Amino acid sequence: GSPVAVGRRHDRAKARRICHTVIAASAVDLSRNGNTMDIHYKSGATFTVAEMIDLYRRSTLGKRRPLDRPDIFGQMRDNANLVVTAWDGDKLVGIARSLTDFGYVTYLADLAVDEAYQRQGIGKRLIEETRARMAPTCKIVLLAAPRANEYYPQIGFEHNPRAWVLKGEVSFT
Repeated sequence: GSPVAVGRRHDRAKARRICHTVIAASAVDLSRNGNTMDIHYKSGATFTVAEMIDLYRRSTLGKRRPLDRPDIFGQMRDNANLVVTAWDGDKLVGIARSLTDFGYVTYLADLAVDEAYQRQGIGKRLIEETRARMAPTCKIVLLAAPRANEYYPQIGFEHNPRAWVLKGEVSFT
């Protein structure tokens, strides 16, 4: 292929290596009803499509994702180039799934936390762990789920009314 195409393939391969290198998982003890949860945050963790769909069902994000399409969830998992997950033991309880160039912009496509684990700082920590893997100059953009719209300003996001969406099933004219 052309030098440009070869360079792009090399850059994508490099980004995947960066993303899929497990950077030392960090743990946080959270107290919940007198019980201590040991939440581990990982980049590059292996999980099944079934585990991912189950998490989305247990989060408020599941209402806006194709839960009945494991083929699409497989693409969502396999083609995101920065994924940070939260685990309570071997249970997937949170995910930050992003597409990024690591230097200028990261699109945070999904931030999902099991409803039973919400309001414990897991979502915020997933975003912090995502930012830690990007250059300091890199900004995060996202489309907020309706129930999360009030959450993002509380953790430092600024509202931008200029976002546009072209849905896949709509013809491009």
